[in-house]
Amino acid sequence: MSIPPRSLHTRISLLLTGLAATMLMVLALLWVHGVRSSIHEEISAANRVTVQWLVALASDMQSAPAAQATQRVLPMVQSLGRIRANALEVLAEDGQRLYASPAPTYKADRVAPGWFAALVTPVFAVHRVIVGDLELVVTPDASRAVLDAWDDLQVLGLWAVALLGALFALVRWALGRTMRPLEQVMAALDCTGHGRFDVRLPVFPLRELGRLSLAFNGMADRLEEAVEDNVRLESEREVARLVQARLEDERHAIARELHDTLAQGITGVRTLAGAIAQRTPDQPALHQPAQSIVAVTGEMQDGVKAILYRLRAVLDHDLATAIAHERTRWELLHPHIALSCRMDIGTAPLAAELTQTALRVVQEGLTNIVRHAKATRAELWIERKGGWLNIRLSDNGCGLGSATSHAGSGLGLTGMRERIALQGGQLQLNTSASGGLCVVARLPDCFPQPTLEPAP
Repeated sequence: MSIPPRSLHTRISLLLTGLAATMLMVLALLWVHGVRSSIHEEISAANRVTVQWLVALASDMQSAPAAQATQRVLPMVQSLGRIRANALEVLAEDGQRLYASPAPTYKADRVAPGWFAALVTPVFAVHRVIVGDLELVVTPDASRAVLDAWDDLQVLGLWAVALLGALFALVRWALGRTMRPLEQVMAALDCTGHGRFDVRLPVFPLRELGRLSLAFNGMADRLEEAVEDNVRLESEREVARLVQARLEDERHAIARELHDTLAQGITGVRTLAGAIAQRTPDQPALHQPAQSIVAVTGEMQDGVKAILYRLRAVLDHDLATAIAHERTRWELLHPHIALSCRMDIGTAPLAAELTQTALRVVQEGLTNIVRHAKATRAELWIERKGGWLNIRLSDNGCGLGSATSHAGSGLGLTGMRERIALQGGQLQLNTSASGGLCVVARLPDCFPQPTLEPAP
């Protein structure tokens, strides 16, 4: 079971409480050092007084016989009992213990923990005083002072824990109150993440949070504008697609009318003229005009076929197939202009709109070459790379000035530019290496999708 992450308030509160606890630990170490020094001073002073008293007693007993001194010192020491913070033992000349002071009655049956005692207990020397045949051994005993220090430490520890708990609660409360606007910021960010870009933050009185609210509101304004732009762009593209579809329908309708009406009429006229020519070989007045009508109607049929091909290009195939058909038609209609074609578009299919636009651009460019370039050679290069479809059509004709200034070329180039712009592409007209016109078109491999969704 994973532990949920702590909130920012809790983390900061724990950090500050940890710093306070560290400071208290440092103060505790200083306190331990002071306690150790205090215990050493207290026990040393008591030990000096005891030793001085025993030395004075030994001096008084020097003039008395040894047996008398022993008889006088032992009852005196026994009546004294325990001398402050010192343990007193009386040893005979042979080392036998004749007397040992009783255990302390202050806080009897209680001792401080060993680790604490080792931490604060100083090292004391044991003093020995000879009185007659007796040896008085004075051993400093700091156990009661250590126990007092331990009791004080427990009280201080409880106070420290209470203060740390109060500090944690106070810091968390203060942070919660100070950082309460962050809840509004988080709520606003959640709304923005779910597509609502109309949410705004109030300007908070705290300077840092005020700057944050201003930055968020500015970002929300820009996002809302971007959404509106994307919606408008998408609407324009939808309209453009509808217009393009309508234009294609009109092309198909015109193609059907040409095929069903004009083409049939031309075929009928040609058939009748052919019949007249076959039946009047001996009548030059009828035979020659009939043959002329047959020739003219043949040219008209070729022209109608070319128009029908332009109006109803085969877009059910891929771009390579469509370009191959266009090249075949070009070689039949314009054998005097050599057309070389190179394509590198891979095997992945192209979108139908992109295929259609690319083919129309190539057709418009080839038409301009025939009408205005006066060229003998044209080169077509189509490449698909880096999310773009690049089309370059160049010739060795009369160049950029003539192509753009010719009275009949404006609509073709304008239509090409508009068609490319509807796809989000770019069109450039440059001078080719052979001195003619170089048309460079860049089309996005797919329609750019909006990066933001409109607010519900």
